Amino acid sequence: MRPDLLKQDSRKRRRTADKAEVSHRLRAHAWTRLLAVFAASLAPLLAICAYAEAAPIPTRISYAPGKIVPIPASIPHAEGDMVDQRILSNLRWLAQRYPIYITDGYSGPLPSGEHVGCNGCHVRNSDHYNGLAVDIVPANPSSTCDARWTGITRLAEWAEAVSEQPRLPFRWVGYDGDAGHGCGHHLHLSWNHATAPMFQLAEWVEVLSVNFSGVKPVTAPKKKPRSAPRAPAGPPGGISQVTTGGVSARLAGD
Repeated sequence: MRPDLLKQDSRKRRRTADKAEVSHRLRAHAWTRLLAVFAASLAPLLAICAYAEAAPIPTRISYAPGKIVPIPASIPHAEGDMVDQRILSNLRWLAQRYPIYITDGYSGPLPSGEHVGCNGCHVRNSDHYNGLAVDIVPANPSSTCDARWTGITRLAEWAEAVSEQPRLPFRWVGYDGDAGHGCGHHLHLSWNHATAPMFQLAEWVEVLSVNFSGVKPVTAPKKKPRSAPRAPAGPPGGISQVTTGGVSARLAGD
């Protein structure tokens, strides 16, 4: 091939390579700008989410009659699990926001004499015996502390942002640093309630003032009657509601 044609061909190849490099740089710059705009658009949303998670949620004292009921299908749980019906709205609300799976709720006898819940798994006077505590693992379970526990850890940190100072209405939060609890094991949540013996329903329970989709407007609480009627004794092996005025002591156990 003639030398002049070789030079022309070489110049064409260089121009083509230069154009390709410029095109690549322009595309990379466009993607960088697009990602920056996308990140900037997400920032307010992330800030709102972070604020919503950190902001306090109003609570209320429920004097409604307690009853041990099955956990509904809308709340992921192990078959047969039951709780005091007064915390169901809170569990639904939590299930909407965190990937929870309840492994145990009420643990004790029913009026029929049947035992529900994990028998012998909890410390004496545990809130599980009043139906006001749940044990939680990820919806996609794992026995090791891995990425599947991220949502449960986030819930634990929301429920107790400062060690030994649980967010109301929680009475005790058992997770990392608590024996037999933590990432890879389970999260324990208990609700504040009036003093009640084992296998008895508390007179009142403190709950998050939420409904299925969000936070309920705060309303003035109903006044507690001066003398509540005595609850009838439950049948042998059953569970009944007791009336009392105090808050039971917090236990560092499950």
